[in-house]
Amino acid sequence: MPRERRRHLNMIRDFEVADLVTLANGFSGMAAVLLAMRYVAEADRAAMWVAFALLPLAFIFDSLDGYIARRLGRQSILGQELDSLADLVSFGVAPAALAFALGMDGGWDGAVLVYFVGCGIGRLARFNTTAAELSGPQGKVSHFEGTPIPSSLALVVMLAALFGTGNVGDSLPLRELTIGPWRLHPLVLLWALSGSAMISKTLRIPKP
Repeated sequence: MPRERRRHLNMIRDFEVADLVTLANGFSGMAAVLLAMRYVAEADRAAMWVAFALLPLAFIFDSLDGYIARRLGRQSILGQELDSLADLVSFGVAPAALAFALGMDGGWDGAVLVYFVGCGIGRLARFNTTAAELSGPQGKVSHFEGTPIPSSLALVVMLAALFGTGNVGDSLPLRELTIGPWRLHPLVLLWALSGSAMISKTLRIPKP
């Protein structure tokens, strides 16, 4: 029998069009994280503005991938998993990184931001494992339990407004507190609230 020829990047060749759009979501989120790091290293304000712009772009990709998959009839478990991983980067890790870069960098701030990302992980994992039981007769999920992770864009919009008015770093609203050995910026509690809303089982939000 002839030996099967090995194909490089074989896994990527199997991706559907919708999967590539999903990857664009994740790429946008990761680029925002790197640009936030550039801002911290070089105080490059243009980099931070691009980071802010990339996250709404990630949301557009996130909205398009499902639409494309349904239109082409190419929905799959792989696509669902890719969507969750990309969402975690763009709407979990990136909003936390931007908050840290703009001054919420105390020890307690870091703990809250880690909690926020952890809630995002838990929320996405729970959605993937319960999507079948939440689905209606047509196989479409009728509602979200807890707020969907892209709701964190509201925090990004707030950060962009603060950045534009110069209210970041030492000028963050509500200033900072020292609790024990670490600092806390009370503003970071909005991230704790957002994360807690993601993992709530009592919040039920209709899915469009």
